[in-house]
Amino acid sequence: MINVNDFKCLTDNETLELAIANKQADGIVVIPPRVSDIEPERTYWLLDRAILLPENTTVVLQNCTIKLSDRCRDNFFRSANCGMGIEFPERIKNIHIRGEGLCTLLGADHPRASGDGTKVIANPCPYLAEDLVKYADWVPEERRSVDKLNFWDFHDRSYGTDAGKEDQSQYGDWRGIGILLANVEDFSISNLRIVEPHGWSISLEECAKGRVEKIDFDSCMSKVIDGMVSNMENQDGINLRNGCHHIIISDITGHTGDDVIALTAFGNNSKGYIPGGSLRTTHVMHNDWTKRDKNIHDVIIRNVAAYSQLNHIVSLLAVDTHIWNIVVDGVIDTAPEGNRHIGVLGLSTSYCYDEANISTLEYGISDITVSNIICANGRAVGICKNAKDCVFTNIVSRDPENPAVRLPDGVLPDHIQISNVVAASGTPIL
Repeated sequence: MINVNDFKCLTDNETLELAIANKQADGIVVIPPRVSDIEPERTYWLLDRAILLPENTTVVLQNCTIKLSDRCRDNFFRSANCGMGIEFPERIKNIHIRGEGLCTLLGADHPRASGDGTKVIANPCPYLAEDLVKYADWVPEERRSVDKLNFWDFHDRSYGTDAGKEDQSQYGDWRGIGILLANVEDFSISNLRIVEPHGWSISLEECAKGRVEKIDFDSCMSKVIDGMVSNMENQDGINLRNGCHHIIISDITGHTGDDVIALTAFGNNSKGYIPGGSLRTTHVMHNDWTKRDKNIHDVIIRNVAAYSQLNHIVSLLAVDTHIWNIVVDGVIDTAPEGNRHIGVLGLSTSYCYDEANISTLEYGISDITVSNIICANGRAVGICKNAKDCVFTNIVSRDPENPAVRLPDGVLPDHIQISNVVAASGTPIL
């Protein structure tokens, strides 16, 4: 076991990296609150770049805070097998990030970039309608009034101080993800609080045999920066991407800007081949499906008490791929009064923002078991027509304006069973 405070370097990155490089046979590296002769009053760790985790590494955070600096355009933690210029990340095993006590990962005061690969970064980047009208130069003059703004006026840009810099990418990408693991087997991430990440909090690509548990999120698609409420897009909680299987997600709390938990498998390569490590994408791995798995299967999601600012609490999205053998059990929508999101659980085989991403498979989602859902607003469950062999039971909706379960075109798909549904609206199923 190695204690990071036993190492003394000029920067926090160098200290943490040296400790990991000198880990002992057990692979355990302990990160307590920072103690240093350099800026001794600062007890939190400040990162200028991601901490890379090699195979057979266990990081134990003990009542500490790790913060991204304003110079950092990178992850908190990333598996060491992937990154810029690595086209084919090799499979590695046995990586664990575990918190003990109150352990917080905190975004920068002034992020260099935020959002995903479709979002242009801007500075300033207003979130409120009245500020968009005043300061958003991307909004056409004819829409520069509060009552004429459209959806994309609010969501096409995301805050970043790299905006306008010719030598920097003007889009978000995988570097904005908090914890990024790619092609990792036997892993765990547990007992962390993630506050105001620059994009998604946790993303797993082609990972297997692992657990993500006891994670608390604190993000809401915006952040007060220099006195202005600034827009920060795509603050999902946990994303499982193509190739993930045999994973348990449990005991999730808090709130996120976008989906709290998303299983997203895109397989039609509408944008052509993208090498691993490319920018302007949230995928750090390549998309050559002849060399890797593109499906998601055998996942358990349970004990979730959270809400999304905009989207779903749990989302399953398969485009020319298959998602199967998924259990969702125990999801409580904790959205406060006045917050309007889409709902609790959504199943889809088309990405509504991109007409090129529409599945051609007859059944992309199958063998899904859903139980014990409580919805505060929006729809409790939305089912796509390309789903089969699914069971939905014990569903309660408190929203007086929406059905608890929404069907495609009002028709129950083949091999779908729905039971024990209660809706405040008086319309359990529509």
